[in-house]
Amino acid sequence: MSPPSRRLQTKPVITCLKTFLISYSLIFWFTGVILLAVGVWGKVSLEAYFQLASEKSTNAPYVLIGTGAIIIIFGLFGCFATCRGSPWMLKLYAMFLVLVFVAEFVAGISGFLFRHEIKAVLGGAYKDAVTNYNTTDPKSSAVDTIQKTLHCCGVESYEDWNTTKYFKDQGIPESCCKENAVCTVEDLKDLDKARDVVYDTGCFSKVTTLMESNLGIIAGISFGIAFFQLIGVFLACCLSRYITNNQYEMV
Repeated sequence: MSPPSRRLQTKPVITCLKTFLISYSLIFWFTGVILLAVGVWGKVSLEAYFQLASEKSTNAPYVLIGTGAIIIIFGLFGCFATCRGSPWMLKLYAMFLVLVFVAEFVAGISGFLFRHEIKAVLGGAYKDAVTNYNTTDPKSSAVDTIQKTLHCCGVESYEDWNTTKYFKDQGIPESCCKENAVCTVEDLKDLDKARDVVYDTGCFSKVTTLMESNLGIIAGISFGIAFFQLIGVFLACCLSRYITNNQYEMV
């Protein structure tokens, strides 16, 4: 049993550590809210881009949503463990923070190293989607969404549609039409006439630029949040050690 004088000296230290750890846990909880929001945004806004690389919808937004939800739960758990002053809860919290650190660090490294491979895969998938465009399958819907959203047409330019089967039957898709432009069937079936009513910029460069910029942002956020976990690990371990070594009990 520690002497009373040592307890009195230790109490302010533990109180200070508790204050810092609760503040950290609240910030950690907020990062979970951010990841959850990014996951929902990705599901709503970027589904078309992800869908090009797979016949099925990507799970990436759901991973962010799930990760954000788990971080929110453990952020609240960290606040509870700190207020309770339970050493085993604090150690469990620290272990979870270590796991989050490893996962986010690996995710950030992977996103940075494989960004060119992702760009190549996406480019091939987009060319394939344009070649086999038929207005009915999910990839064709993704192409329409991209052309409308990014104000572009075709892979490198609107002339890419000239080599597709769809162009021979229907002409250039209406999703290539400029805003406020009147696109007739005759215009869309004639490349010379289409030049004035459709976007002349290709979608490949715009899509890859958008994807690379988002990957950079995601990687940066992952690195930042990952190293932020180390602060929580340090605070949780220190508080747990002080409580254990001095047999300090919260009243």
